[in-house]
Amino acid sequence: MAETFGKLLRPLLPETKKVEDLPFAVTADTKRDPEKTMRVLVWLGKDKLSVEDMPIPLITDTKDAIIRVTSAAVCGSDLHLYHGEFSGMHSGDVLGHEFMGVVEDIGADVKDIKKGQRVIVSAVIACGYCDYCKQEQYSACDNTNPSKEMEALIGHRCAGFFGYSHLTGGYQGGQAQLTRVPFADVNLLPVPDSVTDEQVVMLSDIACTAWHGMELGEIKEGQTVALWGCGPVGLIAIMWAKLLGVKRIIAIDNVPKRLEKARELGAETINYDEQQVIPTMLEICKGGPDVCVDATGFRYAKEMVHKAERLLRLETDATSAIIEAIYLVKKFGHISVIGDYYGLTNHFPIGALFDKGITFRAGVVCVQKYWKLLLKYIVEGKVDLTKIITHVLPLEQAPLAYQLFDEKKNECIKVILKPNNNTSL
Repeated sequence: MAETFGKLLRPLLPETKKVEDLPFAVTADTKRDPEKTMRVLVWLGKDKLSVEDMPIPLITDTKDAIIRVTSAAVCGSDLHLYHGEFSGMHSGDVLGHEFMGVVEDIGADVKDIKKGQRVIVSAVIACGYCDYCKQEQYSACDNTNPSKEMEALIGHRCAGFFGYSHLTGGYQGGQAQLTRVPFADVNLLPVPDSVTDEQVVMLSDIACTAWHGMELGEIKEGQTVALWGCGPVGLIAIMWAKLLGVKRIIAIDNVPKRLEKARELGAETINYDEQQVIPTMLEICKGGPDVCVDATGFRYAKEMVHKAERLLRLETDATSAIIEAIYLVKKFGHISVIGDYYGLTNHFPIGALFDKGITFRAGVVCVQKYWKLLLKYIVEGKVDLTKIITHVLPLEQAPLAYQLFDEKKNECIKVILKPNNNTSL
């Protein structure tokens, strides 16, 4: 449905804006060495993944770096691609946007990043030069995403992303042995040897996304926060909220292991399979929470009407959690949306949003804005992100990792993939 809307809108829009004049080139297509290959995870169609050989990437633009990947996480938003529910996927695309590794090579104009450094890679590809980047609004970068389809769909192009379809630039993802990173000085963060990959790899995306939820909700000490979704992002959001000194955080989900983990991290919980969310919340939180955070996303319909409309493609995005949040949040409260949304929804209660004076903020994380501060918290031992990692598997078992994560088998919460980089490439 969202694609249809974009096609209808496209003739009404001006031609796609040209990339600004930059002091350095930016190219989504990557040069490759036909003589050397690496192992990568590729998408072959809905629910079809395969680990295959691909020629290794080479420096393509002068601000590039080549990263030898040491850890790559499977993210909840990867499941949208896995299930074919996001536009712009081509058979053979390499997945993965949450990863880190060691700098293998750098372009002639890379100044701050050195060969041999351990680095985190930002899921968001920013240029560092456009007006948005200068304001630390990196996910809105004007210059790293050439997609005309995105501009037709939402009226603008946002930043490029690793391994996240041609709607966000068609860049090779990081679930691979090697990955090319444009604008290395902007999109790589060196990390000290005192921390392990598992402690910091999620700074590539979800740790920063969870913090973004705190920022959008303007969460403060002493507040009561309601959180929808106890997946990896939601669980890290609990950690950040506790660090910020919230009085109460009430987490909502229906997966027992994830609710158990939320309680371990200091949250009260509601299992929506066992308790109705709205009356339960009204009973335990008189007056409503100060802030509601949605860490679910468009695939998670609870009501039959949303399940049916998604099945019939009458809407793309179910907003079950957001609807509950609008009803429950206190008057003039805040709603922060960090779960992925992509297209169109029905039955959105805009009247309640208006009448209650709610501040509603949503958006894709600006990784580079937060990651230095959050790395400091990790190094100082104020948070331990490894608490949510349940599985570490070799890259060769990536299809199994997706299955475990998607179906929540073996109490899976977060999976880290490890490429075998012992061989000469």
